[in-house]
Amino acid sequence: MAAPGWLSPRRRPATARSVLAGEAAAEAARKSALPADESPLPADAVELLAAAEEAGEPAFPVAGDDRAAAFFDLDNTVMQGAAIFHFGRGLYKRKFFERRELTRFAWQQAWFRLAGVEDPEHMQDARDSALSIVKGHRVSELMSIGEEIYDEYMADRIWPGTRALAQAHLDAGQKVWLVTAAPVETATIIARRLGLTGALGTVAESVDGVYTGRLVGEPLHGPAKAEAVRALAAAEGLDLERCAAYSDSHNDIPMLSLVGHPYAINPDTKLRKHARSLDWRLRDYRTGRKAAKVGIPAAAGVGALAGGTAAAVALHRRRR
Repeated sequence: MAAPGWLSPRRRPATARSVLAGEAAAEAARKSALPADESPLPADAVELLAAAEEAGEPAFPVAGDDRAAAFFDLDNTVMQGAAIFHFGRGLYKRKFFERRELTRFAWQQAWFRLAGVEDPEHMQDARDSALSIVKGHRVSELMSIGEEIYDEYMADRIWPGTRALAQAHLDAGQKVWLVTAAPVETATIIARRLGLTGALGTVAESVDGVYTGRLVGEPLHGPAKAEAVRALAAAEGLDLERCAAYSDSHNDIPMLSLVGHPYAINPDTKLRKHARSLDWRLRDYRTGRKAAKVGIPAAAGVGALAGGTAAAVALHRRRR
């Protein structure tokens, strides 16, 4: 069986459907965005600050640069596992579907956790299943359930190191967006719980507040993510050269290539190789070691990442 065309984002250009998906995601993200929130600085950020002071690197993110923003992939970058699978478990618990579908969700999640990367065929199957399950349900109903599912299955799966990086951008006065193939409603709930600005996600069509079982465009994956970031940047007046993007997957190379500050977080093999070839910054939290102690060559930007927190903490202290 031939590999799906979107498996390699560098070979698959943006299509009209991916542009449509990106524009729809950007519109939905702006409508649901929250004002900046001054959350307490995480302990990980303090450790990054100490590493920055030792490295003597220039500060990034740049405090007060309101034409810059940060874009974070969700699955295996901010959160362990895939949001759509956790959401499926929660819906099964509430008897939205039968055990046969749960077995399929469980297998896909097990594969994802072992492989550590997205398989487009598995992800497409999961999304098709989710669309058929939510068809006919009200958007408000799924949002309410999503809040409960976050507490049950997602809250304890957030990578503290990645969360600290997001907080550094927030404390520098910048907006921070999740960018994910998960449903935009699910992504928005996660973004709000983490104190982020908002989320770009797959937009499912609804009429009068009820899901139709169809998508607007296509899933927000690969080139569609890049189109969403591009559309949001245009609407927000951002300079992409001053923005940062974070992802674990080679599928997100189109999005990472858009910005001036790309970061590979918990990278799969293809992304790690690509990042090293272009001297992108790397960060890996899967070993369980503290962020400030991860052994990555200086060329990979340890100091630059930590240095960003210096500006964040300085701004945080001035606000207090």
